[in-house]
Amino acid sequence: MIDTAPPEGMAGNQQPPPSLLVRWMAQLLDVLYPPTCLSCSVATIEHDGLCAACWRQMAFISAPVCDRLGLPLPFQSDGPALSLAAISQPPVFEKARAVALYDGVARELVHRLKYADQLQLARPMARWMSRSGQALIEDCDVIVPVPMHGLRLLQRRFNQAATLAGEVARLSGKPLLAHALRRIKRTRPQPGLSRSQRADNLQGAFKADGREAFRLAGQRVLLIDGVLTSGATANVCARALLRCGAKKVDLLCFACVAIDQQTDYITA
Repeated sequence: MIDTAPPEGMAGNQQPPPSLLVRWMAQLLDVLYPPTCLSCSVATIEHDGLCAACWRQMAFISAPVCDRLGLPLPFQSDGPALSLAAISQPPVFEKARAVALYDGVARELVHRLKYADQLQLARPMARWMSRSGQALIEDCDVIVPVPMHGLRLLQRRFNQAATLAGEVARLSGKPLLAHALRRIKRTRPQPGLSRSQRADNLQGAFKADGREAFRLAGQRVLLIDGVLTSGATANVCARALLRCGAKKVDLLCFACVAIDQQTDYITA
């Protein structure tokens, strides 16, 4: 199901009310730097939010969803339901969840974080991820980002998955193992490749032998990435983590590609 309503908040994660000084400083900052929409920059009531028009364009994912891939389903069932994609090609990871479909405003936010170095987007995006992935976060022992090859990291200067993972770890209090997984093979860029080409392209690309890899043994790992498209990257990463002794691997992303978008990887 696709919903334009906000995801439910995380239970047990309520912060104490701010002090009078903190509230006064916040009001002063609002005067100096008025809050604007993360997408279109029009005036909003609060910082790190969307205006009403952009909010309606966010295809938030809500129940019912595929129990494995987190894709929206058109029907409600009595128990966990699986999509045809999960049945025909079961993923290596256990479960995946995402905030919204990779389209419209969600696509724009991902691209601005990933390609335009707008790191200020990471915190609100991670906050949405923490709400949508509440159950996965509560069930995990450690958080691991999908790594970037060293040469590509030099070109981009930061890894968007690691930035999101750091924010999710900060919000949840779960340990972050930012260096447990390494990308040891520089592959072709994934956009434009078919599902099978993506899988072939990523063979042998990841290895869980970083300086924090010893902490993976027996742990329930939550893998963090920006977008779930074909699942090829997540599958290869999950396989490497499991080989290193991880008990299980779940996946949390900001956006995912719907089944009817799976043939179009041009901008994913």
